[in-house]
Amino acid sequence: MVSLLRKDLSVRMAPKVYKNLIGGEWVETRSKRTHENTNPADTRDVIGVFPHSDASDVEAAVAAAKKAFESWRLVPAPKRADVLFRAARIMEERKEQYAKDMTREMGKVLKETRGDVQEAIDTLYFMAGEGRRLYGFTTPSELPNKAAMAVRMPVGVCGMITPWNFPMAIPSWKLLPAIVCGNTCVIKPAEDTPLSTLNLVQSLIEAGLPKGVINIVFGSGKDVGTPIVQHPDVRAISFTGSSEVGRLIGTMAAEQYKPCSLEMGGKNAIIVLDDANIDLTVDGVLWGAFGTTGQRCTATSRVIATKKVYEQLADKVAARAKKLKIGSGLDESVDVGPQINRSQVETTETYVGIGKKEGAKVLIGGNRLAAGGYKHGFFYEPTVFVGVKNNMRIAQEEIFGPVVSMIQADSLEQAIDYSNSVVYGLSTAIYTKDINKAYRAMRDLYAGITYVNAPTIGAEAHLPFGGVKATGNGHREGGWEVYEFYSETKVCYVDYSGRLQRAQMDTYDV
Repeated sequence: MVSLLRKDLSVRMAPKVYKNLIGGEWVETRSKRTHENTNPADTRDVIGVFPHSDASDVEAAVAAAKKAFESWRLVPAPKRADVLFRAARIMEERKEQYAKDMTREMGKVLKETRGDVQEAIDTLYFMAGEGRRLYGFTTPSELPNKAAMAVRMPVGVCGMITPWNFPMAIPSWKLLPAIVCGNTCVIKPAEDTPLSTLNLVQSLIEAGLPKGVINIVFGSGKDVGTPIVQHPDVRAISFTGSSEVGRLIGTMAAEQYKPCSLEMGGKNAIIVLDDANIDLTVDGVLWGAFGTTGQRCTATSRVIATKKVYEQLADKVAARAKKLKIGSGLDESVDVGPQINRSQVETTETYVGIGKKEGAKVLIGGNRLAAGGYKHGFFYEPTVFVGVKNNMRIAQEEIFGPVVSMIQADSLEQAIDYSNSVVYGLSTAIYTKDINKAYRAMRDLYAGITYVNAPTIGAEAHLPFGGVKATGNGHREGGWEVYEFYSETKVCYVDYSGRLQRAQMDTYDV
């Protein structure tokens, strides 16, 4: 299970110092404060020094975005989209370097960061195509010599707050549809992973994105995120993060009548029935629970299995989890990287302790790794709980770490009830060979996503992504639905009759 990290970091180059991007220029923060971006596998490895900005930097960024909006909104959408096509080609050439940058700052293994960069590339191509498909519609008027149509118009300056677990894919979901629609943006990347967002935007700049269309302000949620949400010239907010923070952001946005897209937490379950392919299921559970070290809103946090397969499945999952190699994500042989920071490890430790007190049994794992090659990183063993009851906290609350709870159910109906019992509703899955039961699950599982014979993670760029209940507020990212958020519908009437026509009154005048 152990992969030793690099021991000798005595020869180090001075870390690069980065700046905010405001109005197309790289500028120092007005606060003069900075913070280090370090490798969670080895905190001695400093990726760079980034600004710790404040409201004055946000003010400058919003002003630049507002100015750029006046010209950017008038650029034809296919021309706006051409920038994305060119950026996609740049990203393809730099995929490996961007993946390594991401592994250093976020921790997840290279095969996953390559996927994160590829998702941004896929999103670039898909959203670029939408530049020629920002469809409105025409419809017959009820009056003669009158035309009626609906068109899309941009919202204005959009504020984005993004998380650290998908530091390039998620910013791409937000930035790209926004700019294709003619909006301009101010984005605050997560403090733990600023470089990956910068790399994405740098590719767009080199592809010809005009100054001020995208502005980056680095810093904390309190000092940068809140001012973005509250700024009167920011006309829409898109946030991905915890449900607790999302509630606060949604409330602040509502006070100014701003559209607000919230993509938040999850407590995702895989249902396993008697007829499931057990080996395929084990593959899915391992990837769903321990991919990205469990740090996904779509992570498989619960496995709800029927009695006949419960023990066999738990034993096989534990045996396979025990063999997973833990270490630096830059090591191609490693399966599970570190957690993002000390706070996340402490949260995982806390919930493992809660599970034990509630009476659940740790079948494998349950320990922080802090000795030897792990002492400078944030590592936690893949952990499998058995004997978990559905009302336990570890079965109801989001952990965001490499912990999976095995729950036993008497029937498909009970398993669906258990899956639906949490406050979240993001991703669900069922393993079965019975197509009738699969369709019942697709109908009855209350979530934004349901997989059949696949784990709870693996979004595709051309489909909508999001959830229900405490996971989201009705909007979706990705796919075609995202354009409903980043554009307003405007209805236009053209009366060429040459006389006054009064709808409803003249239409049915008797």
